[in-house]
Amino acid sequence: MPTVTPPWAYTLQLPRDPRAPGIARTTLRAVLAAHSLADLTPTAELLAAELLANAHLHTTGDYGLRLRAAHGGGLRIGVWDGDPRVPPGFVPADGVSLAVPPDGDAENGRGLHLVRACAERWGAAGLGGGKLLWAECQGGEAP
Repeated sequence: MPTVTPPWAYTLQLPRDPRAPGIARTTLRAVLAAHSLADLTPTAELLAAELLANAHLHTTGDYGLRLRAAHGGGLRIGVWDGDPRVPPGFVPADGVSLAVPPDGDAENGRGLHLVRACAERWGAAGLGGGKLLWAECQGGEAP
């Protein structure tokens, strides 16, 4: 008889603290290991790190990491913050991002471009007076 793995989800509330993104990445690794998804670790850590850094650098309040099973044995990583503004270029218009990549000499501005390049799917949604930026990755070959 086949078994069905129940869906799962975790939420980690993070304070406005420079150590919070590192704690969130440690939590991510533990969740992936517990759900036999360790093969997703490199891509999932990159996605989470960029989304967390965006929340930490561009908002003033607390934020949260949300992890849940995605269709097909993958992972959806979401980062919620209290600022309702979605970063330019993260909301696609007819499937095409409006963001312009940073100049080659720019010291920042590449994070969400990396998310879009490495994620199977990505998006944004208004949530509780703020926003949730999310990205999905799947097992198997890296995107």
